Amino acid sequence: MYALVDGNNFYVSCERVFQPALNGVPVVVLSNNDGCAIARSNEAKALGIAMGAPWFQIKHLEASAGLVALSANFGFYGDMSDRMMRLAAALGPRQEIYSIDESFIDLAGVRGDLVERAHTIRSRILQGTGIPCGIGMGRTKTLAKLANHIAKTAERKPGSYPEALAQVCNLEALQAAEQEAVFAATPVGEVWGVGRQIGKRLVAGGIHTVLDLQRMDLATVRRQFSVVLERTVLELQGTPCIELEHMPQAKKEIACTRSFGRAITTLEPLSEAVTEFASRAAEKLRRQHGLANQVLVYIRTSPFRKDDRQYSRSVTVPLRRPSADTAVLVQSALRGLGSIFVEGFRYAKAGVMLLDLQSNRLQQGELDLEDDRMEDRSRLMLAMDTLNQRFGKGKVHLASAGLQGNHKQWTMRQERRTPGYTTSWADIPIARA
Repeated sequence: MYALVDGNNFYVSCERVFQPALNGVPVVVLSNNDGCAIARSNEAKALGIAMGAPWFQIKHLEASAGLVALSANFGFYGDMSDRMMRLAAALGPRQEIYSIDESFIDLAGVRGDLVERAHTIRSRILQGTGIPCGIGMGRTKTLAKLANHIAKTAERKPGSYPEALAQVCNLEALQAAEQEAVFAATPVGEVWGVGRQIGKRLVAGGIHTVLDLQRMDLATVRRQFSVVLERTVLELQGTPCIELEHMPQAKKEIACTRSFGRAITTLEPLSEAVTEFASRAAEKLRRQHGLANQVLVYIRTSPFRKDDRQYSRSVTVPLRRPSADTAVLVQSALRGLGSIFVEGFRYAKAGVMLLDLQSNRLQQGELDLEDDRMEDRSRLMLAMDTLNQRFGKGKVHLASAGLQGNHKQWTMRQERRTPGYTTSWADIPIARA
């Protein structure tokens, strides 16, 4: 048995914890540069706002429908996620944090009424963090994910499913006929692993609901679709094919990319941006105890600015030996940037990707020709990471990232960002009698 604990409209829910006046109000959280909606309250969904809707297309709803739009505050959301996950872990003996707002719980060995236990954990999360969540349970991870969808939909749309399934849904507690009725009421596109294109093909072939997919012949699924979809059908039938991951797998690539708050035309601010992106990627690389063999850097103009001349270019810079040293990775990225930068364009985005990653337990042996010894550089990087974790991101950085306090042209627009209520001493709310 597995459970999936998922925060409802997570980013919006985080904002409402410290701004209760937003309860009952249509709210959206905007992406980097306040570009598009990446989270929506139920009230915003009721207005017909789609996920990913560009802000300029829905901005008129501020005046006509009382829509509130906020800039994303990812540091705050990450801290709230950590608090929620620690409380959710009490549901079972093992936990896999799947995303910032979702975690799978292994219920093996848990005795007693699972629905009652899940309601208790849900109440603890709500009381301890202010985040409402849905909990779904099933014999496989796919069924648990589906049960979570049912639990959240039953609460948000009364009448769509039996009222008893709202907030917490245990598919294994249902009679066979009840489970079939629930599956028959759920579109096939809601199944974890069924993407938009596969969903269209299934519907075109007469597979409209979860029940239809569950009853498909496995040989037909493999022949007409893929082994991956065959595993999904097996999971819907109750055969576990996806194991719980106790530790997140190391990433095969690490990227840090951003759109700029305003167009950039000169090399200096581009160099500052690329330095910061490479530095952040290097820090992520060290967290997974990895080394990179290649550094890719790219720059491009905005395809949405039709009057601007268009330019897009990338280059991959191989490293002499695998490294996680910020200085080495930044130097390589800047060397690549210099080779692709062309004057006369209005650049809108840049990015750095670390490629061909490997474990730092595998070291390439060669004569040490540099003045700095590898172990000294490793200690320097550890000190740098520790200081930034303690005093804030970017407090210690390479000089090519620019001086702190200076206005940087390339920083993102976040005109509607709320305070870091739980991540900054200066932003801690003060309660007055």
